[in-house]
Amino acid sequence: MASYNRVILVGNLTRDIELKYTPGGTAVTDIGMAVNDRRKSATGEWVDETTFVDVTLWGRTAEVASEYLSKGSPILVEGRLKLDTWESEGQKRSKLRVVCDRMQMLGGGSPGGGGSSGGGVSRPQRQVSDPPASVDSSSPGQRDAQPTGGGPGYEDPDIPF
Repeated sequence: MASYNRVILVGNLTRDIELKYTPGGTAVTDIGMAVNDRRKSATGEWVDETTFVDVTLWGRTAEVASEYLSKGSPILVEGRLKLDTWESEGQKRSKLRVVCDRMQMLGGGSPGGGGSSGGGVSRPQRQVSDPPASVDSSSPGQRDAQPTGGGPGYEDPDIPF
């Protein structure tokens, strides 16, 4: 039987980000997310339910998150579930976490400002993901086109990005 392990979450950071590096120099951080759900109970009352999820970010994604996000920032993460298991004081323990493949910052605001859109000016949403290890970026035919920012109309507010 086939398997499929994909998770997409939208929520807010529960704490500021602490960026760390592995001995090999790879950036890594563990973030906490609060994901809210609102539904009607059997009595017809609205009930709010919050789920707290641990997410691991690697590489450039972790660096960008630590630079631009803080507690309360809204984000979207896409990744896969991973079960961590360990033994503590003779008891087996386990925890389900998300390993992030793609992260997108949501909302406006200033960099590092926690996503508040104070002045009515919103910036474009940023999407960050680490490139696949198998892609050779030195080969011009396999790279995605990137805007250079120098052409006419580049600052046009009707550009959909």
